[in-house]
Amino acid sequence: MHHLELPGYTVHISDLRSLTGHLNQHLKARTWSRVAVLVDENTEQDCWPLISEANWPTGTERLEIPAGELYKTLSTCEGLWEAFTNLELDRHSLLVNLGGGVIGDMGGFAASTYMRGFSFLNIPTTLLAQVDASVGGKLGVDFNGLKNMIGLFADPRGVLICPEFLATLPYEQLRSGYAEVLKHALIRDRKSWTELAGQSLEDVLDWETLIARSVSIKKAVVEADPNESGLRKILNFGHTIGHAVESLQLESDAPLLHGDAIAVGMIAETWLSYRACGMSGVERDAVAQSIAAVYPRFKLADVTVESVLELMRLDKKNRAGEIRFSLLPSIGACKPDVVLPEEKLGDWLGEALEYYQDTYKPISGNSANN
Repeated sequence: MHHLELPGYTVHISDLRSLTGHLNQHLKARTWSRVAVLVDENTEQDCWPLISEANWPTGTERLEIPAGELYKTLSTCEGLWEAFTNLELDRHSLLVNLGGGVIGDMGGFAASTYMRGFSFLNIPTTLLAQVDASVGGKLGVDFNGLKNMIGLFADPRGVLICPEFLATLPYEQLRSGYAEVLKHALIRDRKSWTELAGQSLEDVLDWETLIARSVSIKKAVVEADPNESGLRKILNFGHTIGHAVESLQLESDAPLLHGDAIAVGMIAETWLSYRACGMSGVERDAVAQSIAAVYPRFKLADVTVESVLELMRLDKKNRAGEIRFSLLPSIGACKPDVVLPEEKLGDWLGEALEYYQDTYKPISGNSANN
């Protein structure tokens, strides 16, 4: 069992029995006017039964939304706000978000904007949500095909993480979350990266310790820079290109899960780290090959230099029209706000995307994704 204290709330990482105990404490912490639970069709079926025996107040309602990034929109939020109104939720209510990153991001956003905000509690059920979205207070939805463009910062009352939920995930979802575990080690913890680089998902036996270590890395960064004015930007390694790739593929015949797109982004941005930030060629190739050992080469039919550049120019980290990257001088260190020379940007991005493809020669992995 692990407890990580952040300003204003605690992250509990424990087995299911302890999680239920912490959940009961939150449910009786005050007299809530109403309690609602937000789920999607997957967590309604696979995760709700695991916590259904908690001491839910009489009248607790479950609200279900469709699963997937495609539904992380203002339109879905409008449906939630309408449901909040119909249930007569008010500023003394509690929303329990039971699900992955979409549920946590959007449920927290909907709760934090309804009546100028009421309380929410997060129970992340995917590895991605447990190690990434569980800490930091970033909430929001996608807009016009752009990731997380409408949102705000607001903290939950608490976060309850249970590795037992991971047993409900298909392998692809587990792999998606693992990308953020790798990223946290790459930007901040060389020793952790050395341990992770040599193992596959099948090698992980102690998920609780791995999750706690990864969350601790993010916690330290977020506490030092809660509003992303400086250091916290290092958490965006792999995301400048990765978010563009994810957006481009979202409505194609080969959409990518978030972590899979970030894996693409990390390999490509490792090349940019070599070009612009002093990373050695040896470390560059070691990082890329370690990531490629976990992730197959994905079909990127809609990804071109021009299309990626177009989306990157709308990235939230930009300032005064300059595209800002977070890149690695070496494994375990990350430099935010790296601006590439404008005259070299297109060429270097082309090299980075080509490097991603070349990392898989000869191609290995699931042929269905090649």
